[in-house]
Amino acid sequence: MFPEPTIAAVTRCCMVAKDVIARRGREECHPIWRDRRVVGPAPLGHDCAVGLTSASRLAAAAVLATAYETAVPCAPLRHSHPGGDLDDAYAIQQLSLLATTVGGGRVVGRKIGLTSEAVRSRFGVDRPDFGVLRSEMAYGDRESVPAGTLLQPQAEIEVAFVLARDLDRPGVSAAEVVAATDFVVPALELVDSRIAGWDITIFDTVADNASSGAFVLGNRPRSLRDLDDLGSLEARVVHDGVVRSSGRGADCMGHPVNAVVWLAREMVQRGQPLRAGEIVLSGALGPLVALPAGGELHGEVAGLGDVRVNVGRPACAP
Repeated sequence: MFPEPTIAAVTRCCMVAKDVIARRGREECHPIWRDRRVVGPAPLGHDCAVGLTSASRLAAAAVLATAYETAVPCAPLRHSHPGGDLDDAYAIQQLSLLATTVGGGRVVGRKIGLTSEAVRSRFGVDRPDFGVLRSEMAYGDRESVPAGTLLQPQAEIEVAFVLARDLDRPGVSAAEVVAATDFVVPALELVDSRIAGWDITIFDTVADNASSGAFVLGNRPRSLRDLDDLGSLEARVVHDGVVRSSGRGADCMGHPVNAVVWLAREMVQRGQPLRAGEIVLSGALGPLVALPAGGELHGEVAGLGDVRVNVGRPACAP
């Protein structure tokens, strides 16, 4: 049985929606939602011309918030909210994130998902997606993720970019991304899903914060100027002493910088540009590694460095 949305989760989602309306102003909200560009809840009682109603978005966000808090996965959202599109999914994402961070947590960056052509083909989409990185998701190199923190984790090795300058102009270029990058480090992303059994489509994963769980950054920052081409760097993930995944920089949209360019442009279009100091996880450099019982992870990117973490037993471990 899946848990019913809690009254507390529903109440928080409604409070978040009202707060966004108050901050933006009703006159500003309506044209934004007509164009369906900026991520955020629609004014209460205002339904978009297509896709889900604002009430349906609130209900979906409450389901995800409940799954997050109870550590009990929910049924796929596409079944209970048919007709939803990507803009609906991103609106649900923000609602559920804000509802679960009332009283704490802050945004520290973004992650890019679906950077592999093979994965995009699996979901029948032609573009990547993005999620939000929050402060409570971050772990240091060689730290441990406590048991029960994650539900159904999988791991991937990535290159993390830390920005020195804002990327807030339309049509961001690769040169601008390189110039704006303070440093890069290897990163392990622990992707997770609040959807039972990872039974997801693009709508489900975007609504669920692009299946984000936790992330670990290496502790030896490197300037892009001091590295060989990121696209040629080999990478691998070792799980409990066994190599479980391998790839290279070119497996991430041809080059990790390409992925950050895509994200920067997307965030400018949505009115939430990337800012100085933010972390960007640029996308997987190899296949996912399932972690049904947790374990020790060691990620390596040749020429860039390595990163380690011990993952405690997941909440949904068999």
